[in-house]
Amino acid sequence: MPTIIIKTLINAPIRRCFDLSRSIDLHLQSMRSSNEKAIAGKTNGLIELGESVTWSARHFGVKFEMTNRISRMKYPSFFTDEMITGPFKKLHHQHSFKTIGFQTEMTDIFEFQAPFGLFGKLAEKIFLKNYLLKLIEKRNEVIKFQAEL
Repeated sequence: MPTIIIKTLINAPIRRCFDLSRSIDLHLQSMRSSNEKAIAGKTNGLIELGESVTWSARHFGVKFEMTNRISRMKYPSFFTDEMITGPFKKLHHQHSFKTIGFQTEMTDIFEFQAPFGLFGKLAEKIFLKNYLLKLIEKRNEVIKFQAEL
């Protein structure tokens, strides 16, 4: 299963980084290019343990809907969101935070599996992993920018 790991150093307190990472509003801001919207469940504010959000977005010219739920959380160290329904066979995103000096290290571990068997595996290798990496990096740039204001 493809896994993306990204570490981002942020010049801000851990609690600020943790909360900004859970912000539905900031997520929407970071995903404007895909016209992402929160259409059901928790649609604004900070998402909490056990809550879910349904996203609607356009990627590769195709409209997708995906519902994710926060399955684990320990404030302000980590939280995990998992896809309940949507376009992937599996999607599991761990967000962890630790203080290093006066900075926060934010780590994303993003595991996913495309549907459609062999065709899905080819898509993962050819373009999907890189596309998702760029989306997460863009999201993290927005979190970092906002946290450091």
